[in-house]
Amino acid sequence: MNQPVSTPAFLVAEDAESDVLFLRRAIEQAGADLPIVVVMDGQQTIDYLSGRGPYGDRTRYPMPSVLLLDLKMPRKSGLEVLEWMKSERLESPKVIVMTSSDQPGDVHRAYELGAVAYIVKPASLGILKKIVLELAAFWKNPGLAAAGVQSWYLRPLP
Repeated sequence: MNQPVSTPAFLVAEDAESDVLFLRRAIEQAGADLPIVVVMDGQQTIDYLSGRGPYGDRTRYPMPSVLLLDLKMPRKSGLEVLEWMKSERLESPKVIVMTSSDQPGDVHRAYELGAVAYIVKPASLGILKKIVLELAAFWKNPGLAAAGVQSWYLRPLP
């Protein structure tokens, strides 16, 4: 896990270290102002959002305004995290799913559970850098619609 930030967090729930490194490289190369906090599975995501355990110190682990959520994670899946958020009536953070799944059922379910955007993980660093710039802009103003984020590599609903 990386160092927490003192402003509202941009929380990344991703279990694949290679994907986290790829994201960090894209952030660095894009020159984006996006200080991410990483959790490695769905249960850690829920613990962070609920302020349990080490995440109870909101000075060190501020409530995120945006959550970048993978669907395929250990302990609890991203869909289970979204189900938990819905049951808890959490309207914040705004959730952007970024996953390798382009299955229509996953897309539909993520939106049904409250995701504001669904991005299929790109294989290209160039595309990811463009996505990162949109994510950084959205993080700075999550009250706006995720229209910019949705324009990047989004699998549309069938």
